[in-house]
Amino acid sequence: MTQTAHGSSPAGKRMLSEQVHAHLRDAIMRGDHAPGDPLKPQDIARELGVSLAVVREALVRVVGEGLADRLPNRGFAVPAFSDRRWQEVAEARRTIEPVMLRMSIERGDLDWEARVRAAHHRLVRTAPYAPEEGVNYTEAWAEAHRLFHRALLEGCGNPVLLETFDRLWTASELARRWSAHRRPDRDGEAEHRRLEETALARDADTAAEVLTRHLTMTAAALTEDTPPSP
Repeated sequence: MTQTAHGSSPAGKRMLSEQVHAHLRDAIMRGDHAPGDPLKPQDIARELGVSLAVVREALVRVVGEGLADRLPNRGFAVPAFSDRRWQEVAEARRTIEPVMLRMSIERGDLDWEARVRAAHHRLVRTAPYAPEEGVNYTEAWAEAHRLFHRALLEGCGNPVLLETFDRLWTASELARRWSAHRRPDRDGEAEHRRLEETALARDADTAAEVLTRHLTMTAAALTEDTPPSP
């Protein structure tokens, strides 16, 4: 990713910034940087062969996505397990998503039911881990997971609420990946199956309860003393 003369143009700088941003985002998601690790612009610039300005621009974007912190007078770092934001995001999701699910169950048509079934089938048939992608979820599973949860809520028919879901999902993705390794005994497959069953049975009370518990367990794993699995 070495910077060239072409990379000094505005278009070239934007392209380099996109590449560095993607590199940093993927590295943090893969677990290459442990919780609390510093993200030193000078080291990243040297490693990738780009300018400090390009790296700082990419880091600011990563901060905006909730995947890093900007620390006063201390540069950038990966958020810690104990970061209060994870619990705040989880609280927001527990407040909003069960309401959206109730709306979906009330308003969703047969097409919605079909999308939920298809999304759940894809999730079940997608491998959550692969040796070549490190210790965290595979990108394919992470996307199938997102699509299943979004499909459950799309029946609400409210684009503003769905945009809120999208933002909260991105903000909580890193915590969700960490949570999986702090609770290796958790049966996520059974939780998702129960979500599908109760939603399609139009049992709004039970579905909302199942979803709330599902979201609570993810956040709770980050407050436990159990160390992450290797």
